Amino acid sequence: MPTQRSGSGRSRGRGGSSGVTRRGFLSSTGAAGATVLASALGGCVGSPGSVAGVGASGGSDEPVSVLAAGSLQLAFSEGLRAVVGRPLQVEAHGSVTAARLVAGERRDPDVVALADTALFDGPLATDWHATFATNALVVAYDEGSEGGRRVGEADRWFDPVLAGEATLGRTDPDLDPLGYRTLFALDLAGEYYDRPGLREALVEPRQVYPETSLLSRFETGDLDAAVVYRSMAADRGYDHVELPDAVDLSDPSRTEEYAAVSYDLPSGETVRGAPVEYGAVARRDGDRVAETFDALVAGDYLADHGFALPESYPEYSGDVPRGLRP
Repeated sequence: MPTQRSGSGRSRGRGGSSGVTRRGFLSSTGAAGATVLASALGGCVGSPGSVAGVGASGGSDEPVSVLAAGSLQLAFSEGLRAVVGRPLQVEAHGSVTAARLVAGERRDPDVVALADTALFDGPLATDWHATFATNALVVAYDEGSEGGRRVGEADRWFDPVLAGEATLGRTDPDLDPLGYRTLFALDLAGEYYDRPGLREALVEPRQVYPETSLLSRFETGDLDAAVVYRSMAADRGYDHVELPDAVDLSDPSRTEEYAAVSYDLPSGETVRGAPVEYGAVARRDGDRVAETFDALVAGDYLADHGFALPESYPEYSGDVPRGLRP
């Protein structure tokens, strides 16, 4: 895992919601827990976007479909696939886009996993969800470019960007939580460094991209630096600057401080700053989905991909099916 230094650490190399805690329960019950989940989901988890002719459970060899946040793509495609040992179909988008695809019945996945648990209140409006991992924001920089090296060497990573010596990329806040969390972090950094207007000074509309496009532009040298999740930096071996806890949205004890910043989505919804939390919900019953879901939310494979796993996770919130409660 990346090391952290007070204020602005530099790292190299590859590297909560209230509810019912199930990590210990799952580890002690194993497959039995998956069977309980399978029976509990029947009749309790809706599938509003069901495709005609497709059964709720499907055959045991039928792939389990997972619609996921872009920052989870590698962890699911590599780590989860190896743990599950069954066919797995992973489709990744920005979490806001993924939620809208399901809410608009344009996708009908077995499991949905998003980078912001607030999206399960809207637009998805599910009865329950599991919170299973946390993350933090970092600033990745390109050691191979002069601008990137300036960002990595600066006492305050943003000074070279303000001076026009480096470019900074970010994702679209209207498409995924990383985008609006980046704006939150810049607002919080302005307060932390006593630098009013920092967000406005750093934001460049021409350097806003969908997540996959941001990464490709960063990796090809079109951008000197980019705001990403720590897990993304660990997965891809990015050199990066660690941000202070007051800025990186990683510290649950700073929930009230984070909530002081907000962003208005085009839908009219307002999202507020909060610690980064990943959530998931199973949308069908049956052993194949239940076992995959249990592995997804309780698997230590996530730590290998740079995610943080609090001891209390996974936690379940909302109208949890009875069989899920230990």
